Amino acid sequence: MELTWNLVFTVLLSFSCWGLDWTLDRNVILAAGPLTSDLLRNLSGPPGDPGSDPAAGDEDARVCRQPLPAGLPEYFSSIHARGVTHYKVFLSWAQLLPAASPQRPDEEAVRCYRRLLEAVRAARLQPLVALHGRAPPAGAARGTRAWAALFADYAAFAFRAFGDLVEIWFTFSDLEAAGAELPEQESGSSRLQTLADAHRKAYEIYRGNYAPPGGKFSVVLPAAAVWELLREPSTSSLAKDAVDFLSLDLSYDCQSGASLLQKLSELPTVEPKVKVLIFSLKLQDCPSTRSNPAELLFSLSEAINKEQVFTIGFDVNIFLNCLSNSKKSLPRSLTDSLTLQAAEQRDFKTEVGSSPPSPAYQRVWERFANQSKAERDAFLRDVFPEGFLWGVSTGAFNVEGGWAEDGRGPSVWDRPGLQKAPKGQATPSVASDSYHKVDSDVSLLRGLRAQVYKFSISWSRIFPNGHGRSPNLRGVAYYNKLIDSLLDSHIKPMATLFHWDLPQALQDRGGWQNESVADAFLDYAAFCFSTFGDRVKLWVTFHEPWVMSYAGYGTGQHAPGISDPGVASFKVAHLVLKAHARAWHLYNSHYRPQQQGRVGIVLNSDWAEPLSPGRPEDLSAAERFLHFMLGWFAHPIFVDGDYPAALRAQIQQINKQCGSPMAQLPEFTEAEKQLLKGSADFLGLSHYTSRLISKARQDTCIPSYDTIGGFSQHVDPAWPRTSSPWIRVVPWGIRRLLWFISLEYTRGKVPIYLAGNGMPVGESENLLDDSLRVDYFNHYINEVLKAVKEDSVDVRSYIARSFIDGFEGPSGYSQRFGLHHVNFNDSSKPRTPRKSAYFFTSIIENNGFLTKSVKRLPPPNTANFPPKIRAFTFPSEVPSKAKVVWEKFSNQPKFERDLFYHGTFRDDFLWGVSSSAYQIEGAWDADGKGPSIWDNFTHTPGSNVKGNATGDKACDSYNQLDADLSMLRALKVKAYHFSISWSRIFPNGRNASINSQGVDYYNRLINGLVGSNISPMVTLFHWDLPQALQDIGGWENASLIEFFNSYADFCFQTFGDRVKFWMTFNEPTYQAWLGYGSGDFPPSVKDPGWAPYRVAHAVIKAHARVYHTYDEKYRQEQKGVISLSLSAHWAEPKSPQVPRDVEAADRMLQFSLGWFAHPIFRNGDYPDAMKWKVGNRSELQHLATSRLPSFTEEEKRYIRGTADVFCLSTYSSRIVQHTTPRLNPPSYKDDQEMIEEEDPSWPATAVNRAAPWGLRRLLNWIKEEYGDIPIYITKNGVGLTNPEQEDTSRIFYHKTYINEALKAYRLDGVDLRGYAAWSLMDNFEWLNGYTVKFGLHHVNFSQESRPRTARVSARYYMEVITNNGMPQPREDEFLYGHFPKGFIWSVASAAYQIEGAWRADGKGLSIWDMYSHTPLNIENNDTGDVACDSYHKIAEDVAALQYLGVSHYRFSISWSRILPDGTTASFSEAGLNYYVRLIDALLAASIQPQVTIYHWDLPQALQDVGGWENETIVQHFKAYANVLFQRLGDKVKFWITLNEPFVIAYKGYGYGTAAPGISVRPGTGPYVAGHNLIKAHAEAWHLYNDVYRSRQGGMISITISSDWAEPRDPSNQEDVEAARRYVQFMGGWFAHPVFKNGDYHEVMKTRVRDRSLAEGLSKSRLPEFTESEKRRINGTYDFFGFNHYTTVLAYNLDYDSGISSFDADRGVASIPDPSWPDSGSSWLRMTPFGFRRILNWLKEEYNNPPIYVTENGVSQRGEVSLNDTARIYYLRSYINEALKAVQDKVDLRGYTVWCVIDNFEWATGFSERFGLHFVNYTDPSLPRIPKASAKFYASVTRCNGFPDPAAGPHPCLQPNDAGPTISPSREEVQFLGLALGTTEAQTALYTLFALVLLGACGVGLLLYKHCKHSRQGRTQPDPGELSPISSF
Repeated sequence: MELTWNLVFTVLLSFSCWGLDWTLDRNVILAAGPLTSDLLRNLSGPPGDPGSDPAAGDEDARVCRQPLPAGLPEYFSSIHARGVTHYKVFLSWAQLLPAASPQRPDEEAVRCYRRLLEAVRAARLQPLVALHGRAPPAGAARGTRAWAALFADYAAFAFRAFGDLVEIWFTFSDLEAAGAELPEQESGSSRLQTLADAHRKAYEIYRGNYAPPGGKFSVVLPAAAVWELLREPSTSSLAKDAVDFLSLDLSYDCQSGASLLQKLSELPTVEPKVKVLIFSLKLQDCPSTRSNPAELLFSLSEAINKEQVFTIGFDVNIFLNCLSNSKKSLPRSLTDSLTLQAAEQRDFKTEVGSSPPSPAYQRVWERFANQSKAERDAFLRDVFPEGFLWGVSTGAFNVEGGWAEDGRGPSVWDRPGLQKAPKGQATPSVASDSYHKVDSDVSLLRGLRAQVYKFSISWSRIFPNGHGRSPNLRGVAYYNKLIDSLLDSHIKPMATLFHWDLPQALQDRGGWQNESVADAFLDYAAFCFSTFGDRVKLWVTFHEPWVMSYAGYGTGQHAPGISDPGVASFKVAHLVLKAHARAWHLYNSHYRPQQQGRVGIVLNSDWAEPLSPGRPEDLSAAERFLHFMLGWFAHPIFVDGDYPAALRAQIQQINKQCGSPMAQLPEFTEAEKQLLKGSADFLGLSHYTSRLISKARQDTCIPSYDTIGGFSQHVDPAWPRTSSPWIRVVPWGIRRLLWFISLEYTRGKVPIYLAGNGMPVGESENLLDDSLRVDYFNHYINEVLKAVKEDSVDVRSYIARSFIDGFEGPSGYSQRFGLHHVNFNDSSKPRTPRKSAYFFTSIIENNGFLTKSVKRLPPPNTANFPPKIRAFTFPSEVPSKAKVVWEKFSNQPKFERDLFYHGTFRDDFLWGVSSSAYQIEGAWDADGKGPSIWDNFTHTPGSNVKGNATGDKACDSYNQLDADLSMLRALKVKAYHFSISWSRIFPNGRNASINSQGVDYYNRLINGLVGSNISPMVTLFHWDLPQALQDIGGWENASLIEFFNSYADFCFQTFGDRVKFWMTFNEPTYQAWLGYGSGDFPPSVKDPGWAPYRVAHAVIKAHARVYHTYDEKYRQEQKGVISLSLSAHWAEPKSPQVPRDVEAADRMLQFSLGWFAHPIFRNGDYPDAMKWKVGNRSELQHLATSRLPSFTEEEKRYIRGTADVFCLSTYSSRIVQHTTPRLNPPSYKDDQEMIEEEDPSWPATAVNRAAPWGLRRLLNWIKEEYGDIPIYITKNGVGLTNPEQEDTSRIFYHKTYINEALKAYRLDGVDLRGYAAWSLMDNFEWLNGYTVKFGLHHVNFSQESRPRTARVSARYYMEVITNNGMPQPREDEFLYGHFPKGFIWSVASAAYQIEGAWRADGKGLSIWDMYSHTPLNIENNDTGDVACDSYHKIAEDVAALQYLGVSHYRFSISWSRILPDGTTASFSEAGLNYYVRLIDALLAASIQPQVTIYHWDLPQALQDVGGWENETIVQHFKAYANVLFQRLGDKVKFWITLNEPFVIAYKGYGYGTAAPGISVRPGTGPYVAGHNLIKAHAEAWHLYNDVYRSRQGGMISITISSDWAEPRDPSNQEDVEAARRYVQFMGGWFAHPVFKNGDYHEVMKTRVRDRSLAEGLSKSRLPEFTESEKRRINGTYDFFGFNHYTTVLAYNLDYDSGISSFDADRGVASIPDPSWPDSGSSWLRMTPFGFRRILNWLKEEYNNPPIYVTENGVSQRGEVSLNDTARIYYLRSYINEALKAVQDKVDLRGYTVWCVIDNFEWATGFSERFGLHFVNYTDPSLPRIPKASAKFYASVTRCNGFPDPAAGPHPCLQPNDAGPTISPSREEVQFLGLALGTTEAQTALYTLFALVLLGACGVGLLLYKHCKHSRQGRTQPDPGELSPISSF
């Protein structure tokens, strides 16, 4: 704490043996010690009072020459109890290092000193450790230089040995003694110089290697010599440059101290604002100062207080001695009550001899009444004490929302129908939605730099009914997450237990008028203390109880809306006070010893001034007003346990005056008074405004607050108004109120926490530019500062109200108190910082109103950079060796390619965001900035920039530095990549014109980054060349190389002490091509064949020149890295098997990336691919030389290796194919001889399509091409046209791209060091102007202030940074274990999908027969006429089942096969016989049948009369079921009535995408069909239950299907509700009537009814059940049959009221997360986590019924391999989630895979394959061939789960003998250079064999003829044989 000297001496002298109480800030150092020999002897002696002589003797003890005394811990605890905070420990150099070598320490001495330091800390004391307390080791060198070096080695040893226990170090405690140990021949100044050198060395070692956060370093100096040391340069390190504060050895002679004080007062003139520790204090000749202490006090004060000295602590040994010697009882603490003493002493002279002090209010009034306005409003330029807390506040019901989320009970604010409804009928049901936005809120707090966050806990979120019997664990989890997140961001939580939101259940019992509520509160408080108290150290029991008593129970304006000011108001306050006191005592006795927290109460009060200062009655009324408002609660707690006398007297008087009780003030018992008195560790104060008070006229006896109090309230019309009628701006009132509180209540013994101060703006005002609030804060905070500094009021915090806009009770959302604006009209409730937020941050940063000087400290380490990169000395091949990347990755299966990878990056990974000067800064001509080529370009007509936009203002970052820094802090980035505007530094591009204001902007930016622990990554040139340089030719003029070098040199010199990461150029490829080739960018040169190469040539040489400048002039001192940022798309060959396409892809990369990377990272020259292509084409163009310039050998050597790291900008990928383009006109693009395209299946964005897998390949290509070089991704992001804050597409982009980067790092060994997202915020996007948005933050360009609002993607990116990647969530980790014994393993099919035989044996037509024979309904015109022919393949199917090892088989019965026309009038015995045979075969194989009665294939005859829309279907279904029960029930014990009625109703009768294909009634058809399906199920269930169950003993139920739905944005209440609605409308539609209450879910009924009425209908389109139907439907289940496949992301979608459909009623849209693996079905993504969640949802929603999963599986499309790894992944992960659900106590009884074999998959025909067995449809025999997934599933069924491999191989994992026999897939075989399928290859082989055989026969025949001819020749020689040449 920074205390003036008069305050110090107030302590030193007023305390010295006069027994006065005193107090200090909790951060002040009160130091005792060190241990002396006498004290050690006493502590080692007989037991007694260890503190009897706490500082006896003056000889420093050699403490570790003998064992530490047993009484030492007790001694340390005793002095801590007296208020001592620190203890001096003098280390012995000679003891620790007897040989003077750190390598040979005395280990026993080290252990001894560690035990001593641990004992100090165990007593909650902090050690003050002096390195040199005694003589050096005997072996220490006597030479001064060597002595300093030895001391430095000793210091480093001590830091290592004890640094974990010590935060404050001193080199020397006695300079004179230390100097005496140096050689005698040395002069005094030389010795001092040696000590200074030794000290500086130790300081540098400490700061460089050992200093922890908050660590301090100093040296003790003699006070008498300090000013000489300060002034002398050679020794200034002892007192100035190498200390964190000044430590003094002060001997004060009371008889002759004036001269000393005079010199001490000169300290600030030498070292302004110096911080001083009085390390040692000795008083001389002061034996009787107690006779007139005040006189001495003020002589000292006057001598010293002329200049301010900040005292951080002092030696208190003298006081301990004094107390011990006088045998007085010790005060409770050394820090009990200084503030009041200081205030009283301050007025001592004026009050000597006067009458006793008047009451507190009178004193305050008299002091300030006669102030002039100028004096009153004078602004104080000063800072708050060190350790002052800055924060913001909210209240649960104001901001949380989530009013009914996760089991929260209603509070009194949720109750509708308050007497005075909030404005606009607003409710707090969603409020600011903070319940879902912990991460967003904490990030804003980080951006704000808040040090404390005051929030309240919602009682009914913890205990829904108010009682502590069953805490709501999800509510507890919310507060745990909030508290942990705050602490992770170094923000102290201040938790309020009660902020007006009583659980409604307690209010129903009388609320705070019922004594039992206090008991409930105590239980609730105890739970909170025990649950959160390990982390929460600041507790508030009640927030502003006056408001609740006055407005909640007095006027009725607040909840609970009771208007009874005379009785209820006082009764409630009485109970609240007792509840508070009980909670405080509970904490004090049970929790404080372990948790060491503080508990207080926050009281609100206006300041009151008399309306007529000359009227005593108004003065009394003003004081009485304060007693009624503040004293009502403060007086019992802080004074005497009872209400203020003035309050009691006034009530007695008013009751007497009116003749009957107008008010009833309860009385406290004596025991209650004792309980109340002192029951607070601090007084929290909320203050907003002031009042003028007059005595009320007593002309009414109608109870009211003012009437009872006997006062009237007024305001001065001159006081500025706010949007709130009760708040006027009266800043000076807060100072007066604080002083009044310190005099009346806290009296210096209890600190004050200012816990609420602020003002609202109205809805009609500028909601972001709240300048009036800035002015309010500025003046109110300054008045608080005056109270602290000038009135010595002990204020510890300032907490602004409020953090964000919220629900403000009766005024609803019309009054905005927030530093952050909340857009309540947007469902995501986005928060946007207001002007006041940035102002408040500046106050926090400066701790008041003095700008802190910024020390140019190095930023945080970015990474451990390797030695300088060695470039290759040889060129890249053509194509390069990096072609291995295509060989490795291009043939990856899509599933493998896209599978998400979990892991983290290296610990020092550098997370950042990017921007560039022209795109964000604006201020294009401000403060002397010169024009750039982009300024000129955008101001020139015809620039083709969309909307004729310019960067004149852009994001206005030049004037919005605070806003940008706030965003960066909120994001938690470690680095910020930005560029410097060359023309802002050098307006004309030359160093002769330095613009100091531009330099100042970048200095402030860099200092702000470093001060926020964010590393600057600076690009020198990002395309914005000064126009003056372009006017002389720009980059085509060779002189620019030196101009650029001069500019870079200036930047290195000016900013390099803080910037450690430099990039010379950004994306020079685009600069060269777009600026000088196509001419799309400035300087708009259109010379595509020559200029790009010339410009690139100059850029490369300029880069190398700058690199060498940095390397030679700055690197050694600044230790930074330098590179350039290169850009490229990934190039994927269109045909990876075609070599020239591979070569074209490689060439594209060489022309974009290699153009610059090859010279720099390889051999100093362009890649051969470029040189050959451009050279050859130049020759073909009849040019004498290549258009590509060449480097000299010297230039190559100069360029090679001029980069320390590889910086990459990348966004997308391209499909590349070789082409032969035209020769003329020459063009850089045509030189590449390739064409590029994007795959239309890649997700579209505003600029490029997203292909994340390309990033991994590009990183691998760089590694292969340029070696194992550190890589930083400096720009990667996605542009969208949607300006909204909801940008899920951007989340998907970053999620997938970062994951591919993670794969490259983790799986491929790429040395990836950092990732920077483009961009920090929306900005000027070049030719797109402001139409494309890349920002993680939305910028509103329509508003002058350019407000920034974090998008959803910012929160996601922050989460990635926090996790340092994408670690696997614990709940997703694989679980080894087994399912319960008896668990059912099954596999499923359905009749129409597998049976075929569509007209066999008299089978009737079904609706699927009709639907599939209707054109355009089924993919590929497939039908189920034959399907898998299971009707004829019972044996094959049973064999497939046996291979799987399942215990059950789920199949369905074809209704029309049994009853051809759907009625019992037509019965097919042959049809039934098929099922009898199937069931018998199953039972013979020990497989139990699970029979589905209806799986979608309704007899067409019944559809012809309306199908499921005709209510007669109910009885038809019952009759059909009866046939099955009767004929098959003796063998079937597991029945399912209906399969997935949702699909039947929704697709069949709503959208017509399934049979019967009806889509004409989407708003009614599905509901009518669904209604009848439910009733049909119920009738079938009752039939079985009533008739068959008793004799057949089976089970019967229904199978319901549902996806799981996650909210698209979990922080958006609308999306959360949409996800719930999605599941309720899908699964709950049928489950709720059956498993819950016989009726539809309320949300479904309400939404369909409301939309029906909005359409003009008289009733809901959703049919209603009668009461008897509800009773008959409810409970018609024996188990819950459940089909589940996938999860979706759901969000709210409001359909037009004219649209009548199921989807419009549901009001939900859904999307997949592209990182989820896809399948062969468009609707199915692999999302195993959703399976566990929906199983748990079923458990919670339907009271944990027995669940059988009756379908779960995944599809594949196209040519399917038997090695179906994707399906194995799906089954393994989904079944494992089911195992986890069992561990969650879900009553899961069985699991079924869909499907046993590939089959007819409804509308997709045979193109989608779900089977565990492959069916070859081209083979007439339709064989069933097991896939690899069948083998896997068989192992699961055998093992009944997943045996832990750690337990060794399990027998159940042994494979079956049978296995796949042939592969159905087109496995390609290379045959004679052709890629053929296996069948084609086999045919080709046979053909080739036949041809070879034929050829062999031919050759044989010729040989035969030849031989025959030869034999003939030998018998009959031919003359021709004599010829030397054979005619053959």
